[in-house]
This record gives sequence, C-alpha cells and structure tokens, in this order.
Amino acid sequence: MSETRKRAKYTLEFKMEAVRLVKGGQAVSVTAKILGIPKASLDNWVKLSAKGELKGAGDKPVSAEQMELARLRAQLARVTMERDILKKATAYFARESL
Repeated sequence: MSETRKRAKYTLEFKMEAVRLVKGGQAVSVTAKILGIPKASLDNWVKLSAKGELKGAGDKPVSAEQMELARLRAQLARVTMERDILKKATAYFARESL
C-alpha cells in the first residue's frame, strides 16, 4: 500500500527569500528546518537561482504574515547560533586565562 505524497508548491517570492537566507550565510539545513521545507528542495532552489532559472508556482500563495514569520524564525535561528558560538568562545578563553 503506497501513499501518494502531495507535492508542495511555493511562490517565487518564498523561494527567493529562502535562497537569500542561504546566500546570507545561514546553513541550508538550518534554513530548511526553520522554513519547514525539505533540504533537498532548498539545495535545488539555490542551484537554480545561481543559474538564473528559479521559478515559482502560483498555486500556494504565501501571505505577508507567513513571509514575516519565516524571516523572524530565520533571524532567531541565526541569533541563537551566534549566541551559542559566543558562549563557547567565552568558555574557551576563560579556561585559557586560568
């Protein structure tokens, strides 16, 4: 018994925002997790964007609130990651100074 998976369709704006986050330095896996999309899809979007071939689907509109929520989730993940790095660096240098 096989289930047919429904393929999600995303607008061009949504894809471009996801690609922008990756090009801004955020890891693909982190971005995909935050936005709730498959990592493989985001990898493909980044590759297509580099070639200038990224296209969107008009079937699934993404509201302004959804885009803002995605942006804020990505920002929170980035800030959390930066905080964790600073914690580790602080602990390392504290040990070194003893």
